[in-house]
Amino acid sequence: MIGSLLVANRGEIAVRIMRTCRRLGIRTVAVFSDADRDAQHVAFADEAVRIGPAAARDSYLRAEAIMEAAARSGADSIHPGYGFLSEKPDLPLLCRQAGRIFVGPSAECITAMGPKIGSKLIAEKAGVPSVPGYAGDDQSNAALTDAAARIGYPVMIKASAGGGGKGMRRVFAAEELVPALEMARAEAQAAFGDPALLIEKLVMRPRHLEVQVAGDRHGNVVHLFERDCSVQRNNQKVLEEAPAPNLAPAIRAKLLERGVALARAIGYDNLGTVEFILEDGFDEPWFLEMNTRLQVEHPVTEAITGYDLVEWQIRIAAGERLPALQPEIRESGHAIEARITAERADQGFRPDTGRIEGYAEPASIRVDSGVRTGSEVTLFYDSLLAKAIAAGPDRAVACARLAAGLRDFAILGPATTLPFLIDAVEHPLFAEGKATTRFIEDAFPDGWVAKRPAQRLARAVAALLWLEQQGKARPRIDAWSGLAGFRLLAPAGGVATSRLISEEEDGATKLEVRLLPDGRRIVLDADGEIELALRVSAETFELTFADRVLRGSHAATGERVRLTLEGETFAIGIGSEARPAAATGSGGAGSGAILAPMPGVVAEVRVAPGDTVEAGQVVVVLESMKLFTSLPAGIGGLVADIACRPGDTVQAGKRLVLIEPPAP
Repeated sequence: MIGSLLVANRGEIAVRIMRTCRRLGIRTVAVFSDADRDAQHVAFADEAVRIGPAAARDSYLRAEAIMEAAARSGADSIHPGYGFLSEKPDLPLLCRQAGRIFVGPSAECITAMGPKIGSKLIAEKAGVPSVPGYAGDDQSNAALTDAAARIGYPVMIKASAGGGGKGMRRVFAAEELVPALEMARAEAQAAFGDPALLIEKLVMRPRHLEVQVAGDRHGNVVHLFERDCSVQRNNQKVLEEAPAPNLAPAIRAKLLERGVALARAIGYDNLGTVEFILEDGFDEPWFLEMNTRLQVEHPVTEAITGYDLVEWQIRIAAGERLPALQPEIRESGHAIEARITAERADQGFRPDTGRIEGYAEPASIRVDSGVRTGSEVTLFYDSLLAKAIAAGPDRAVACARLAAGLRDFAILGPATTLPFLIDAVEHPLFAEGKATTRFIEDAFPDGWVAKRPAQRLARAVAALLWLEQQGKARPRIDAWSGLAGFRLLAPAGGVATSRLISEEEDGATKLEVRLLPDGRRIVLDADGEIELALRVSAETFELTFADRVLRGSHAATGERVRLTLEGETFAIGIGSEARPAAATGSGGAGSGAILAPMPGVVAEVRVAPGDTVEAGQVVVVLESMKLFTSLPAGIGGLVADIACRPGDTVQAGKRLVLIEPPAP
């Protein structure tokens, strides 16, 4: 058995791997960039080694830095996690040379199946049909344009070297192709160091299905059943489940058979996933790609089989036979995973960053997390914070448990997808197991918008929490003087009142808070009064309102109060009437001002001062969390000012370019 293992990754997957190692008695070594010095995976490991600056290309993507860290720490094995170097042959080759164990498949398997172009050719020889498309060596725009025309629009552009939605673009018309190719190449190069692309026929209403496979060095290959990962945004998975719902037995049999056939064809020797696409209403699953690593969604397979897949990886890498052969592998029940990311789902899943001021996991479900209170969410890495996994004897129970767990999950700081995930899990399309990769467009045709039925009540609670914070910030002389902004309006034993202003993205609200002698509070706004009582602890509160008792989490920093209430998360600025609250939004932009819609790094500036531009013309390209966003001109005119240059790190709301309309 392995004695010490270095995890060449970060975040939740690093912690997840270390948990299994701790159970098996294996010493763990973390690696970290400058941005991750205080990250959770660093604190969780037995030892940690710095590997470079914040940018992934200068740290987590440097195979030689990983090997140096292993040598310095004395680790006898390396686990790549997923992403970063996990699907490149560099690490297993270097491990082989250094006499270290690579916890993953051989370099030969990774080389065979890593590039999507090559994997499709292998699949064809193994009798596994693929989506019609172009996977040729000629990567010129002319060749790809000709291929797209032959395939027929719409088409999907994909990076050959990777996945996770990077380097992917849907193209519906010929005139959109070349700009999409340029963006996809840039993303592929930045994320994987390889700009090669392929083009496939865009299947309009597909289900995304995948088979978990495992092989050892003794010739054994098995499957651990299938998963459905159809709910996606920006070509990245959001909800995953096992087994796949509403899947005909004949289709399921084809799926599992083809997954094993492909793994067997290359002598696969660790855990991997074979991905397929199934057109809604059809019965032929098409091969997409093989991920030669552990998948983000592996916990749902663990839940229905009872196996620890990281332990399987470790034992296989150590030369052992598979822990179970096909006749022994059984499934039971249903499991669903929700990926919780730092994104604004109400703004097209725009990434968000910042410090996590409060964090509390639900006790009722499994959570794999890479953050905690005090963690910094930066723009250098992807937006995944944690995964919530619920299981049950059937799908309905798993759905109900997941929704309940998500409601009890508190992440206060950057915006997260928690409220969206609750709505998605409870939407009839998902609840009935009818989701395709168009689920979000079908379920929320005008885009997802937070309903916020508890907004008014949350505003009242925020006001009381802010006053509580102000009271703790100064020495108390008596019961009233500890409450900032309060004044006595009646004789002793009467009512103390404070006038406040709350600020949220949809505007400011005047509030009047009355503290009654019996401990009750009344908060008045333009819509009337809210009577409530509040018990507050360091991180949670208990609210009594209209004969109901509600609980939530809170964190107050300065004039910003963050709280959870009835499954929603709020960030509300509060201040006294004489001193307005801090604004919670980034402000508006003039019609000619191009603002950064999210924190990021300026990848390209395509104009110069004095240039004439047309409305809709791309002027700046922004990179954030490994994705590229084109920022177009809102109006036509002259470029009057450029306030950024390539390589600059910018915050959301920063003006990047100013365009003046032409003189009348």
